[in-house]
Amino acid sequence: MKTAPKPSSSSEGFKSMFAAIVIPLLILIAILIYKFVLGNPDNFQGGDVHGKPLPGNFMGIIYQGGIIVPMLISLLMMVVTFAIERFITISSAKGKGSVNKFVRKIQDLLKSNSIDQAIAECEKQKGSVANVVKAGLSKYTELSKDTTLDHEKKVAIIQKDIEETTQLELPGLQRNLVIIATIASIATLLGLLGTVIGMINAFAALAQAGAPDSVGLAAGISEALINTALGIGTSALAIIFYNYFTSAIDSLTFGIDEAGFSIVNNFTNKK
Repeated sequence: MKTAPKPSSSSEGFKSMFAAIVIPLLILIAILIYKFVLGNPDNFQGGDVHGKPLPGNFMGIIYQGGIIVPMLISLLMMVVTFAIERFITISSAKGKGSVNKFVRKIQDLLKSNSIDQAIAECEKQKGSVANVVKAGLSKYTELSKDTTLDHEKKVAIIQKDIEETTQLELPGLQRNLVIIATIASIATLLGLLGTVIGMINAFAALAQAGAPDSVGLAAGISEALINTALGIGTSALAIIFYNYFTSAIDSLTFGIDEAGFSIVNNFTNKK
């Protein structure tokens, strides 16, 4: 029987629907930013959005990046939004104190056979690590009083209980990480697509003019470079966040494994 607290169905439903709600919303916001903020006529000479941006006006310059720009802006906002969501979730999973200190304390309490006190520490710590450890300790206490099973069977039951509780906790930690990883790849590709489109426009302007058209050429190259910069910047940010959160989850998993091993080992040696 699992002792880890189960989140409410409404909370789990919101978490599972978070991406489905946020992604379309951010795409819409990005389009509005592109149209009404970056594409504000006040950013351009003579109020013409098809003309040159005002000198030093970065909003107008970014607007010239073309249709790929709102896509890249939406990806950038997704990276920031999901990074904040993951940071809150993983911080909550760690509990109220240091995971390493918590694991050390549980190990010390196990050595002194203070199981009830160890369970109390889990209730104080909270979070995913504490939930798994508490489940193992509760099963430990339950089987210590059972005289019908042999010792090896009890050890196997405790180990299985810890593993099952861990499997219940991990999906919540890893949720939405795949979105950040995907953005890390497609942001660069979208940036390159914008680069290609910009260069096509630049050479098309030259071909239509029949003579060197510095304005058309500059606009095309500007479009290419803006998309490249946005794509690479978004991709780099996504990679940084993905690696950070992956490392944080690995650290939590290691803490769970270490505490679980201590519980199983302590019970194994208790005959």
